[in-house]
Amino acid sequence: MRVYVKDFVSLPKCLVDRAIGHATIEAGGVEMQRHGQVIRLKPGMLEEYKRYHAAVWPEVADQIRACNIRNYNIYHHDGMLFASMEYVGDDFEADMKKMADHRKTQEWWNVMMPMQEPLPTRAEGEWWAEMDEVFHQE
Repeated sequence: MRVYVKDFVSLPKCLVDRAIGHATIEAGGVEMQRHGQVIRLKPGMLEEYKRYHAAVWPEVADQIRACNIRNYNIYHHDGMLFASMEYVGDDFEADMKKMADHRKTQEWWNVMMPMQEPLPTRAEGEWWAEMDEVFHQE
């Protein structure tokens, strides 16, 4: 198994416009990319955010899967949200555009975004700041 970091540029707005770094794993001819992202949750929004995510709209969950995202998790600590996901497709940019163009996903984002506060240190065009992986162990 080989692990390395790649850069992607020009991804669609409102999801990840520029993925700064992520881990790519190749094993048995299958490539999988792990992504970590972070954003602030606005004060007083945790319970509403959790309530929405306890019942994610089926069309949004289906679109996430259709865009080759697996093992997607969001964690909270002290006002920060951390998301991790695995991408199993072969064209991340095209799949993120497909996600961004999906009407129901856009509606979901319009509900989520007012609850979130992007980090000032994020890359230009990002909403959730992409993180570099510094350690992984299977």
